[in-house]
Amino acid sequence: MGLSFHYSGKFSSKASLPAMIEEVKDIAEAHKWKYHIYETEFPAYYFKKTFDNKTYGICFTPPGCETVSLTFLSNGRLSHTFWLQYLNEDEAYKKYLYMLSVKTQYAGWQLHVLVIRILKYISGKYFKSFSLKDEGMFWETEDESLLKERFKQYAALLNKFSTGLEIIPINPGENLEDYFKRILK
Repeated sequence: MGLSFHYSGKFSSKASLPAMIEEVKDIAEAHKWKYHIYETEFPAYYFKKTFDNKTYGICFTPPGCETVSLTFLSNGRLSHTFWLQYLNEDEAYKKYLYMLSVKTQYAGWQLHVLVIRILKYISGKYFKSFSLKDEGMFWETEDESLLKERFKQYAALLNKFSTGLEIIPINPGENLEDYFKRILK
């Protein structure tokens, strides 16, 4: 729970993965963010429907923010390495393979703006397709005042929920779903 954005996309076959990795690495280093580089070159058979179990690209972690993954499968689609480990274990996870999310709630609105601007730049330069749904509405509007208000709303909601957990005990025999519904009322 917390303000997040959700994204998906496909790398352009005309773009250079090593160039994108180098550019994102430079951004991460300039901001002193942790980053991790995976495979730097797609295999010769890349962008086919099937894919190998390797991860290509880079991810970075701004302070207070979940990791932003610009990581791909060999088919060129954005994916998170987390889902690959479950792919063969449970078919139910397949639907998540190309869904990426990043929570920025605890990073603050300024960092949220910076990350969104980085993604706009990188996706415009290196991606064939890219979509992002921003719960803060900044991706869609570039309205910082709206984003600040959304951060305030999410913070208030989290505070109310946290207070509810502290002062409202779970009833004997009550399941968690009913307990949370009661708190939210």
